[in-house]
Amino acid sequence: MNQKNNDFSKIMLERRSVRHYDETFKIPHDEMLEMIQEAITAPSSVNLQPWRFVVVESDEMKAKLKPLIRFNTLQNETSSAMVLIFGDMRCHDRGEEIYDLAVEQGKMPSDVRDEQLAAIIPYYENFSKEKMTSVVTIDASLAAMQFMLVARTHGYETNPIGGFEEDLLAEAVGLDKDQYLPVMIISVGKAMTDGYESSRLDASDVTTFK
Repeated sequence: MNQKNNDFSKIMLERRSVRHYDETFKIPHDEMLEMIQEAITAPSSVNLQPWRFVVVESDEMKAKLKPLIRFNTLQNETSSAMVLIFGDMRCHDRGEEIYDLAVEQGKMPSDVRDEQLAAIIPYYENFSKEKMTSVVTIDASLAAMQFMLVARTHGYETNPIGGFEEDLLAEAVGLDKDQYLPVMIISVGKAMTDGYESSRLDASDVTTFK
């Protein structure tokens, strides 16, 4: 493993949004895959894992991405990669594959797999577009947050980006825009500057006990 920092308090409480990175450094593909593998231990609704990642790292693809990310061009120009996270609106098409794997790994009996798939797949098939959008956005966002924390364990910094042309992003990277919903872009790399500290409301101001 390529982890450099295992102090969870530092990883979480000292996380900052970094916009300027060492543009000469590229994260190796095996380490990027390792980070994504660690990030997708995140939970998802009925374990359908709707997150899909596109790692934009080449000059050619970054140039294609540039007009779609509004005022976030410094991150695009200097980061090791821009990690595009999509939610698969047809994630249930892989339900059988996922549940078969659980059986193969001894994590689920085959009769439980059959029973759950018989309930889950029709349930998802009947979702409205709005409901499916909500489900995959929540699940993909959980993986996105974990990716940012995982990146810090590997010695990198990130910046979550929501300001982009949502209707153009999927097709720009060769995906079907009707199936793949853009959820977030995360820049990642070796920080050249510190991120700004920001203020947070007190927990007592945003919490109600009943």
